Amino acid sequence: MRTLLDRLFTAAGYLAGLFLIGTLLAVLASIFGRLIPALDLPGADAYAGYCMAAAAFLALAPTLRRGEHIRVTLLLNHLPATAHRWLDVFCHVVAVFMAGALAWYSIRLVLQSREFVDISTGLDATPLWIPQLGMAVGTSLFTLAFLMDLILLLTGKTLREASPDGEPAHIE
Repeated sequence: MRTLLDRLFTAAGYLAGLFLIGTLLAVLASIFGRLIPALDLPGADAYAGYCMAAAAFLALAPTLRRGEHIRVTLLLNHLPATAHRWLDVFCHVVAVFMAGALAWYSIRLVLQSREFVDISTGLDATPLWIPQLGMAVGTSLFTLAFLMDLILLLTGKTLREASPDGEPAHIE
């Protein structure tokens, strides 16, 4: 199960990379559309924003699993091992609930946008539930990644920082 989820997180990371390329292409289309009106792509600025948001949210879980999120460990590093472990568990419990709430409301936003046929105000008139899917999927995977970390901590395993060779951030 863990291998399957790690593959899912890796796939989300690659998808985030593709959305970054999409951002680049949309920005280039906007630039060249201004220079050469025949190449103008209506809504290119909006599509760049949609791609950037999807990339940011889809990258949350793989970044967490690789240990590459910024952690302030000033207090944690000065605690005894038992206190360190329990504070880490507490922080992960809080993170699961906060990420879960964000995922819940993101999914709810997608469903409401679809139900109310909410569209963008630009010329492209994109149904907003489509670009909002990136946020909903990304926050859901982020919650799942925090939950996996919490389970690892509760079963006595330790989390470590990302290794220089790019291996996943968790060891047994």
